[in-house]
Amino acid sequence: MDADTLLAARAWAPAEVTASGYPYVLKVLGRDGSAREVFRGAKTDVSATPIVLRGDGGRADALMVRRGVSFFESEFSLVGDSGLTRVPLPAKAQYRGYVDGQAVFAVQQPWGGFGAGALIAYDLAALKRDAAQAKPVLIFQPGPRQAVQQVATTEGKLVVALLEDVKGAVDVYDLTAGRWSARRLPLPKDANLTLVDAAGHSDELFATVESFLEPTSLWLADAARGRAAEVKALPARFAASNHVVEQFWATSTDGTKIPYFLVRPTATKSDGSLPTLMYGYGGFEVAKPPVYLPEMGKLWLSRGGAYVIANIRGGGEFGPAWHQSVLREKRQLAFDDFAAVARDLSARKITSARRLGIYGRSNGGVLTTVAMTQHPELWNAVVVESPLVDMLRYHKLSAGASWVGEYGDPDVPADRAFIARYSGYQNLKAGAAYPEAYVTTNTRDDRVHPGHARKYAARLEEMGVPYLYYEQTFGGHANDADPELNAGRWARHYVYLAQKLMD
Repeated sequence: MDADTLLAARAWAPAEVTASGYPYVLKVLGRDGSAREVFRGAKTDVSATPIVLRGDGGRADALMVRRGVSFFESEFSLVGDSGLTRVPLPAKAQYRGYVDGQAVFAVQQPWGGFGAGALIAYDLAALKRDAAQAKPVLIFQPGPRQAVQQVATTEGKLVVALLEDVKGAVDVYDLTAGRWSARRLPLPKDANLTLVDAAGHSDELFATVESFLEPTSLWLADAARGRAAEVKALPARFAASNHVVEQFWATSTDGTKIPYFLVRPTATKSDGSLPTLMYGYGGFEVAKPPVYLPEMGKLWLSRGGAYVIANIRGGGEFGPAWHQSVLREKRQLAFDDFAAVARDLSARKITSARRLGIYGRSNGGVLTTVAMTQHPELWNAVVVESPLVDMLRYHKLSAGASWVGEYGDPDVPADRAFIARYSGYQNLKAGAAYPEAYVTTNTRDDRVHPGHARKYAARLEEMGVPYLYYEQTFGGHANDADPELNAGRWARHYVYLAQKLMD
C-alpha cells in the first residue's frame, strides 16, 4: 500500500489454502509488526487477491479484494474502515485498471445492458459514497470479431490492446465530460501487439510487435500524442523471405466458421504433399494470434514445412462468447473445430493425413489426445506435451480443482457422463490404428501433474500401441527454465515430426 504497509495473501495457519492450493486469507502487515486481517474467503474458493488502486503520484486511493469464487467467477469488494463494500458486478467480471479516478472492469457476460466482453468504468468516489447507487459507464463494446486482450493505464490514459480477426491493434481512451473517446495508435498491422509497460508519471508506454515471419520488436508510444516508433528489434532467426502467411476459415459441425493461420513456403504444389504441423489450444479464453517462433522457423519452415494455428473455440480470439460456447458439456465442439480445420487443409490440397501432424500442450494435451482417439485417420503425427489426459481425475491432481468451471466436475454424475464421452485416456480402443504419438512431460510440473502423461503412455503400452515417451526432470510446466534443455526439447519435437511427415 505504501512504504510501511504490505498486503499479503498466504497460508497464515497450516492448510489454510483452498482446494486448488491458493490462499484465501488476506492481511495488512505494518512495518511495526502489526497484522490485521481484512478478508477471509472460503476453502471452496479458488483464491483471494489484493488490488491497490493508485492515483496521482502513486498514492493508494483504495484497496480492493478479488475473491475468486471459481476460476471464472469473482466478487470484488472495497476495503474500508467499517469493513467490505461489494462492487456491483456480475459473477463473471475482471478488474482491468484504474485511471482518472475510474475503476475499469470487463464484464464477461451480458449484464446491465452491456454485452459480454464490454469494458466499463465506475467512478471510485461514487462507489465509496454509495456503491449500490453508483452507475457504470461504457468504455468499449467489442464487435463479434473483436476481443480485448490487455488493458493498461498511463498517467491519464486508458490503453486497450485488442484483436480484430485475430490480429492486433491498440486504442487509447480518454475521459472527457463523462464520456470515453478513442483513437488508434499507429502500430504495424497483421501482427500480435503486446503491452509491455506503461508509465505512471507520463502517457508513454512500451509495446512489442511480432508476427509469424517478423521477429519481436519493441515500440515506444505516446498515448497523449498518438505517436509510436520502433526502438529495437531482435535479429531474425530464420530466412522468411520465401514464405507467406494466409488466413482461412473452416466450417465446423454446427456451421460455425473457424479461423486459422497458415504459414507456408511461397512455392508450394496444391497436391496435398506439404508437411504441415497444426497447433491448437482452445481453452480458458486464451487467444492464439500470430507469434514469432524461432525454433519452428529454423527447424520446420526452413526445411520446407508449413505451420498452422487453429483458432478453435474455447480460446479468446473473439471474446468471452467464443470461450463460453464450448464450456463443460459443449466441449466436443472445440474438438470438432480442430478436425474441421484439418479437413479444410485437405480440401484445399495444402496437405493430407500422411503429411499432417498436430501439437498441443497443457489444455492442448486434452485436444491432441482427443483428436488422436476420435480421428486417428486425420493425422500421422501427434505431439502430446505436459498434457491433461485423464479427465475423470484431473480435479484430484495439482491445481486441477480450479478448472471445474472449464470442464465440469467429474464427481457430479451428469458431468462425469459428458466428460467420459471424450476423455482421451478412457477412450483409447484396442485394435484401433493410432499414429505413433510422442508423449512428453516434466517431473516437476506442479500445474498439470505428470501422472497424466505417464498413465496415457502406460495405457498405450498395455494395448500394444507404438508410442514414444520422454520425461524431463527440470523446468516445470513451461519446460523452458534451462535454455539448453529447452533446445533439446524442441529438437526432439521436430526430429519426431520430420521423421513422421517428411521424406
